[in-house]
Amino acid sequence: MLLSIGRRAVAEALGTSLLLTAIVGSGIMADHLAAGDAALALLANTMATATTLAALILAVGPISGAHFNPWVTMLMRLRGKLPAADVWPYVTAQFVGAFVGVAVAHLMFGEPVFAWSDHTRSGAAQTVAEAVATFGLLLIIGLSAAARSSHTAIAVGAFIAGAYWFTSSTSFANPAVTLARAATHTFAGIRPADVPSFLLGQSVGAGAAVLVLHWLLTSDPETAR
Repeated sequence: MLLSIGRRAVAEALGTSLLLTAIVGSGIMADHLAAGDAALALLANTMATATTLAALILAVGPISGAHFNPWVTMLMRLRGKLPAADVWPYVTAQFVGAFVGVAVAHLMFGEPVFAWSDHTRSGAAQTVAEAVATFGLLLIIGLSAAARSSHTAIAVGAFIAGAYWFTSSTSFANPAVTLARAATHTFAGIRPADVPSFLLGQSVGAGAAVLVLHWLLTSDPETAR
């Protein structure tokens, strides 16, 4: 039974909020405990983020689809999995939830509710990394949705864990996450001046993923006979 758009939007906001709480909170905790070991801090941040994301997808998926990401919402709309009227409620909920999640993480660790980051993440390499991360994330989600896989949560969590390490940007791959992380002056932050290049890379990656998924999932007229 399909729940009302209001309930599904609240589910998206709650899921996105808890995801950002995990990203930022684990970053703060890792930074405190790693004694300056950046690799160890990133590993802790990776594991907390990936496992929390998988758990949230499993829990919220039956309610809203557990998008937590405007690019995922747009992909589901383009694939005919989400009505057009639901797009803006979903996306609005994701952005609001992301900032709430940052605020909650800050409050847990005695930080200011919001503070602009000065964590530099600049350069063409990081823009390319965001394109690769977003492409891979949407490809996995799109193919899993087409196959109606029961292992989507594991696949997405595993990809994000890997992409934290094989991309130079640590795989934001999400506009709501990117903007919200500009409001945290902690380990997980991104300098506001670097946000546009991340959004550009994500846009390119998302567009490429949509095209590839359309090609992969569209029936071949020659073989459909």
